[in-house]
Amino acid sequence: MLMLFGIAGNIASAQQTFSNPILDYGPDPYSTYHDGYYYYTHTMQDRLVLLKSKNLADLKNAEKKTIWIAPKNTDYSAEIWAPEFHFINNKWYVYFAADNGSNNTHRMYVLENDSKNPMEGEWVFKGKIAAETDKWAIDGNVFTYKKQLYMIWSGWEGDTNGQQNIYIAKMKSPTQIDGDRVRISSPSNPWELFGALHDDVNPPQVNVNEGPQFLSHKNKVFIVFSASGCWTDNYSLGLLTFTGKDNLLDASAWVKSDQPILGQSDKNKVYAPGHNSFFKSPNGKEDWILYHANSNPGEGCGEKRSPRMQQIKWDKSGNPVIGDPMSEEAVLAIPAM
Repeated sequence: MLMLFGIAGNIASAQQTFSNPILDYGPDPYSTYHDGYYYYTHTMQDRLVLLKSKNLADLKNAEKKTIWIAPKNTDYSAEIWAPEFHFINNKWYVYFAADNGSNNTHRMYVLENDSKNPMEGEWVFKGKIAAETDKWAIDGNVFTYKKQLYMIWSGWEGDTNGQQNIYIAKMKSPTQIDGDRVRISSPSNPWELFGALHDDVNPPQVNVNEGPQFLSHKNKVFIVFSASGCWTDNYSLGLLTFTGKDNLLDASAWVKSDQPILGQSDKNKVYAPGHNSFFKSPNGKEDWILYHANSNPGEGCGEKRSPRMQQIKWDKSGNPVIGDPMSEEAVLAIPAM
């Protein structure tokens, strides 16, 4: 009887389905898969926290570790945003945005760890990572394309708030950008221009492209980005498609979608979906999107944002198809093991 009880317990604990959200809190979610485990993180404002799990749908029971706490009285003491963990050349790196307490000073920074297990070893602060112009920057994403390392991010053209663009640059190494940035997207379509603000600190209107994420499928290359202000319910995901041959720094080769590829759904009660990342199922056959959203209208950029995930498909032309954000009532199968 004890043996049967143990078997039944194992079956019950083997989670096969889930519902969104996968955590109660978690803006700017990011995950990477390495050696049989997902390594997940999201914005925690004053620290970097890493979660390790075999199953992203079971993050509530994941191993958790704080790997870095922002030191006080530095240029990177506050507003630690959108961290991403990457395994590059047999070392771990975490990229994040931070400032000194004033949003105007936001820049990107990087830590390095030479342990194969990022939950172990020492995380070494390697400093600021910036293009030659060194302007306001957040939401860095690093990827390799045809053996060349690149970074994409959201930034200001000048030194004042008002518009965030998407930039790209080559990298000399995982801790250094090579040369200057190239702007490949600016808010231009009506669905990218929801950005009215009503406070005494910011401009009356801020137009936003942010949270860029590299995505590839077969021979096609994309960047999925967040558009409009996260303080609006109209925060959504847009798509940039690379139409060139090899030069990702050719701004004219990036073509923007006419409409969002993921937006709010009144029917499913999901609002302001954005700031996504992508991952594959453990068996490597399914493509999934991870993003944050609110459960009610008007909840803005605060602590109501929670991480959600759903499978994406591909159309006959090889373009990503996400559909509507899934309702919290929907019961979904976990990524295929």
